[in-house]
Amino acid sequence: MWLVHFACLTVVWNLCLSLDGGMLFPQESPSREIKELNGLWRFRADFSQDRNEGFEKAWFKRPLAETGPVIDMPVPSSFNDVPQDAQLRDFIGWVWYEKEVWLPMRWIQDQSTRVVLRVGSAHYYSVVWVNGVLVTEHEGGHLPFEAEVGTVIRKDADIPCRITIAVNNTLNLHTLPPGTIQYMTDRSKYPPGYFIQNTNFDFFNYAGIHRSVLLYTTPQTYIDDITVHTTFLDSTGMVNYSVAVVGSAQPAVTVALLSKDGRCVASASGTSGILEVPKVNLWWPYLMHANPGYMYLMEVQLKAESGDRDIYTLPVGIRTVNVTTSKFLINNKPFYFHGVNKHEDSDIRGKGFDWPLIVKDFNLLKWMGANSFRTSHYPYAEEILDMADRLGIVVIDECPGVGIKDIRSFAPASLDHHLVVMEELVRRDKNHPSVVMWSVANEPAAEMPPAGPYFKQLVARTKSLDSRPVTFITDSNYSRDQGAPYVDVICVNSYFSWYHDPGHLEVISIQLHTQFDDWYGKYQKPIIQSEYGADAVPGLHSDPPTMFTEEYQKTVLQNYHKVFDQKRKEFVVGELIWNFADFMTAQGLTRVVGNKKGMFTRQRQPKAGAFLLRERYWSIANETGVPPTWERYPCL
Repeated sequence: MWLVHFACLTVVWNLCLSLDGGMLFPQESPSREIKELNGLWRFRADFSQDRNEGFEKAWFKRPLAETGPVIDMPVPSSFNDVPQDAQLRDFIGWVWYEKEVWLPMRWIQDQSTRVVLRVGSAHYYSVVWVNGVLVTEHEGGHLPFEAEVGTVIRKDADIPCRITIAVNNTLNLHTLPPGTIQYMTDRSKYPPGYFIQNTNFDFFNYAGIHRSVLLYTTPQTYIDDITVHTTFLDSTGMVNYSVAVVGSAQPAVTVALLSKDGRCVASASGTSGILEVPKVNLWWPYLMHANPGYMYLMEVQLKAESGDRDIYTLPVGIRTVNVTTSKFLINNKPFYFHGVNKHEDSDIRGKGFDWPLIVKDFNLLKWMGANSFRTSHYPYAEEILDMADRLGIVVIDECPGVGIKDIRSFAPASLDHHLVVMEELVRRDKNHPSVVMWSVANEPAAEMPPAGPYFKQLVARTKSLDSRPVTFITDSNYSRDQGAPYVDVICVNSYFSWYHDPGHLEVISIQLHTQFDDWYGKYQKPIIQSEYGADAVPGLHSDPPTMFTEEYQKTVLQNYHKVFDQKRKEFVVGELIWNFADFMTAQGLTRVVGNKKGMFTRQRQPKAGAFLLRERYWSIANETGVPPTWERYPCL
C-alpha cells in the first residue's frame, strides 16, 4: 500500500541532490543563516481506500487547498491528538503537509549560496517536494534528513516557496520499528478495505512531523562534517579531530578550541589533527564531580581557493569511556547509572518537540538526583542531547529497533535497513560527550537462531563507526540469548511481581538474584538493570499494597533496591526505572489511558515513587560522587 508511489517520482529525481554526507546540526554563523519554518502548516490525511489518491492526483503539483479540504496542523507535533477526530487519531497511511514561505532575496540572487531544506524527523516514510519538484525521500523516523534546494527555488523566484511533505506511518516487517498490516475480510463485521496496524511495542504510534523544519544556507564550499575523539593523560586533554569539506580539493582549515570564558586553549591547522589542552577541564557526569558537563567550543574555519569562507562551532566535551568485566568507567572512574527511561510523549503534542516540556523534564531529573537516561526506544531530538551535554546527564542512545519479534524481521532486508539507521544515528550523535553507549535494539526475540548473525553484524558495524560500548536490551532467558556474546554491557529488563508472578512481592529478591548471577556467570560482563517497575494509578492507595496502587509501585521498587545495593558492589553498574513519566499507548485491556509505570504523571506531577527514588539517588550520589553543595541530599 505504501510503496506504490515510487514509479511516479523517479522522473524528477535528477533535478535535485539528496544529501548523504555529514549531519551537522544547523547553526547560524558569519557564513550561515537559518530560516525556521515551524508554525501552522496546511494538512490533509489521504482517506482513500488505498491511501494513494494524493499520488495519483499529484497533490504536490499545486497548492494543497486546491485539491480538497485542508486543516491547520502545528509543526512540530504529532497530528493524532490535535483535531477532534477519532478517525484521524488512529489513522494509518499517507498524510500531507504544506507551507508557503518567502525567502530572502539574497538567497535567491547569490548563486554562491547553498540552500538546504532540513526536516528534524517525520514518522516514518517521507517524500518532500519544493514547488512541485521532488527533492528527497527518507525512510525511518526519529532522525533528520535534508536536501539541497537552491536550484529549485531559483527557478520560481517571484512566488513563495511551496514546501510539500507527504508522511506515511505504516509499519511492515522490515521497518524500524517493525509491524504488520492485517486486513479484516469478514464483510459481516468490517467494511471493504478495513485494516489495522499491528505492532509489538508498548507506546502510541504517534506520527507526523515531530521536529523542526528549516532552511539553512552555507557557501558552495563548506564544512560538511566534523568528528572528534577525546582522551587525556594526566592533566593534558587531547581532541583528535577530522573535518570533511565539500567543494575544495585543497581547503585551508584552521581549528581553535575555546574555553568557557572564551580563551583559546589549543589550535591547529589542517583537516585533521590533535589538539592538546593543558590543565584540561574534563567532562564529568552530573553528581560525579563538582563541575559537571564542562564543554569547550571548537571553532572550525574554512578558506577555499574560490574565496568561500565557512565557520562552524562544535561544542566538545573531553572525556573517556571504558568497560571492564565488572565496571563502567568514565574518565577512568567507576560510574553507576542511577537514572530513568523516558519517552518523547506529552498531552496534545504527542512526540512533537516542545521546549518547555524538555526543560521541565531536565529540572525533574536534577531534582530526583538522576544522572542518566536511556532514549527508549528511539533517538531523541538533538536539542535534548545538547542539554544533556551541558548538564552532565549521561545518555544511552537507542535506535528504533523495538518490537523485533517476528523471525521475518531478521531477514537481510531488515538488517540492511537497521545498519543504515545505526549509521544515521552515529553520524548524528557521535560528538556528544553525554552519549556513552549505543543501544541497537530493545527486547528483540534474541532466542531465535537468525538473531545471532544479525546482531553480530549489527554490533560489529556500529563499533566500526564509533568506539563507544554497544549494548542491546534483553528480557530473554540468558541460556538462549543469541546476541549477548557480541555486546559490551548486558542490559536486562525484568518485571518480577508484575508481568511475572503478579502480586507476589516476596519473590522479587530470589528471582532478581538469580537473574544477575545467571547473566554474569554466562558472560562476565557488567550488567545494567535497564528496566523495572510497576503501574501505579496516581491517587490510588491500598494498605497492604495491591497492584496498581502507589504503595505497590513503591514496594516493588524497594524490593529491587535491596538487591541492587548488594550487586552494585560486584558487577551491576546501573539501574534505570521504567518509567520517568506516564505515557500514551494504544488502546487495550491492560492499559487505562496509557502506561502508568511513571514516577511522574504524564503532566509531570510526582507519585510516591518519585520521592522514594529521589531519596535513593541523592543517597547514592553522596556516597559515590561530589554533588554541588546547593543540591546535596540534606536539603530535602
